[in-house]
Amino acid sequence: MSEKNYDLQAAAAASIPAPALDYAPPHPKAYRPSIGLIGCGGITEHHLKAYRAAGWEVVAFYNRTPAAAEKRHAEFYPDARVCATVAELLADPTIEVVDIATPVSGRGALIEQALAAGKHVLSQKPFVTDLAEGARLVALANAAGLKLAVNQNGRWSPYFAYLRRAVRAGLIGEVSSVNIAINWDHTWTAGTAFEKVRHLMLYDFGIHWFDAAYSFFGDTPARSVFATTATAAGQPIQPPLVASALVTFETGVATLSFNGCSRHGPRESCVIVGSKGTLRAEGGVCGIHAVELFTAEGAARAELTGSWFPDGFRGTMGELLCAIEEDRAPENSAADNLKSLALCLAAVRSADEGRVIVF
Repeated sequence: MSEKNYDLQAAAAASIPAPALDYAPPHPKAYRPSIGLIGCGGITEHHLKAYRAAGWEVVAFYNRTPAAAEKRHAEFYPDARVCATVAELLADPTIEVVDIATPVSGRGALIEQALAAGKHVLSQKPFVTDLAEGARLVALANAAGLKLAVNQNGRWSPYFAYLRRAVRAGLIGEVSSVNIAINWDHTWTAGTAFEKVRHLMLYDFGIHWFDAAYSFFGDTPARSVFATTATAAGQPIQPPLVASALVTFETGVATLSFNGCSRHGPRESCVIVGSKGTLRAEGGVCGIHAVELFTAEGAARAELTGSWFPDGFRGTMGELLCAIEEDRAPENSAADNLKSLALCLAAVRSADEGRVIVF
């Protein structure tokens, strides 16, 4: 290090135009199938807002508690019907796509039933708790010639979508590090079913960011994962709300830091460093609206439109519909999702066992 850069400061970069990248949620050209929704919990408000805005038709609802299905039906698609059983919904020959938005426990059986009925499926995330079960469901879908995708909606949040497109366009060269840090207040989960999720940070919440890190490294295999958790002082729920993970890939590393007991100054940041440049996004949690690019040519700032809620949900279903229309694998295929889910589950195991998990 020379004397003139001991302070680690870089010279001011010239301002350059932000690259125009297509980060909008995908939308099928003409395919407009009838959709059935199984599971009508709180998150499905965002599913249905996205589907209605996109012009997609949900024709049937089912929920174990009928009142929840009736509520969603009345709010969003009053001309649809509420089914008394899953079997009734799946027996409808006009339904081609089923959105299964139930909790992960028991969801595998519902996916299997939907595939057996000849339906394409969008599964809620996290996809499964067991990778072997996930692989079995993928094999069933493949054997039936059906598409099985996962609602990994963070992929189509504007900032993650732009970052992914920028990386894939080669704007920063080969990625060597991804650093993600999030602090926010997740104590709203007190008294809800989420309070029973032991690894609320690393598994239920963290899967979005494990998936993002995986997507930024592309097809580069992961070598190992190490994770830790801690209980924040004064947190009102049992699951640890502080967690971190280090994922080592063949060509670099990803660090993920979560603090869900941060009641003041919530913030999210993502920095991706490559051989030719750096991408940086920071702002509100799940609500970043700009991405910065730094290269030898200068610095650019892309101002983004849209938001994770509901655009992320429009993206997951839209990608599945495009894949069906174009007869290809969806970007959010269950087969691909198993790769990022493997990182997430390895982090859970690492935190439980206090050791590095090697692939």
